[in-house]
Order: sequence, then C-alpha cells, then structure tokens
Amino acid sequence: MTEANKKGRPTPKRKEAEAARKVASLAPASTKIEKKRAKEASRAARVTARAAYMRGDENALPVRDKGPVKRFVRNYVDARRSIGEYFLPIIFVVLMLSIIPIPAVQFGGIALMYAVLLGAVVDGIFLSRKIKREVRNRFPDSPTKGLGLYGWLRSTQMRRLRTPHPQVKVGDSF
Repeated sequence: MTEANKKGRPTPKRKEAEAARKVASLAPASTKIEKKRAKEASRAARVTARAAYMRGDENALPVRDKGPVKRFVRNYVDARRSIGEYFLPIIFVVLMLSIIPIPAVQFGGIALMYAVLLGAVVDGIFLSRKIKREVRNRFPDSPTKGLGLYGWLRSTQMRRLRTPHPQVKVGDSF
C-alpha cells in the first residue's frame, strides 16, 4: 500500500516522474521563445540597473547608500587621498618581498605592512571624526550613527573599485 504525502496523493513512482519531466521539456516552441524573451528582458533590466547604480543614481542605490548625507560622505571621502586605498598594492609588494630569502628584507616587508595598517586605522579614526563633525554642521537634523565607519570603509577601497563610482576628483571641493 502506498503512503499518501502531504498533498493527499501517493508519491509518484520514479518512472512517472521522469516521464512527466520529459513531457515538460517538450514544451511548445512559443513558450520557449517567450521564456527566452523574458530572460533577455530581465538581463537588460539588470544591466541598466547596475549602470545606474555605478553612476550613483539615487533611485538605483541600496538603502545603505541612499540619501544626501551618504552622498556627502562619499564625496568627502572621494575628494581626498588616504593611506588605506594603497593597502592592497602594498600587501602585494610585501608578498614579493617575503619571497626574497633575506630575513632583513622579509622583516622590512612585514614591518611595512603593519605600519601601513596602523596608518590606515589612525587615518580612519581621524576621518570618522571629521565626517561626523561636517555632517553635524551641514545636516544638523540627521543622525551621525554609522557614518564614520561608512566613510572609513570607503576610504580603504582602491578608488577604481569603489561603488558607486566616485563623483568628485581628488582635491575637488564640493
């Protein structure tokens, strides 16, 4: 006797399930064309939305990046250079130095890495304080919670890889 499943009918035999799957794969050509069109339209919509996000269009941004305050923080960070954005290339240099079999060179590479890391953290602390102070001056009614970390994390990314892309050049005032 076959036991009934949750839907009130017996579980189909393997042969029946495979036959049903084969029949479904032989769908009419019109359905396949419609699916292909829908897939292409969905892909085009995703490409358009991604381009809008990268440009910094307000409607395309996720909630964490929306609003005039976050735009100000992004522009504030993008208008300056920071040591954190050079951390990844410096790590690559340290990796190359660690291959050299001279202990003094290896130690120097490790010391360089930790010095840059410490510099990035100190720069982040000062940047966070500056961002909160500027936001309080320019947007007195908006909360400053999380803005310092948001700005610091953006400052640690290489400029080319920041998303949304920087809207201001280094040294610009806004």
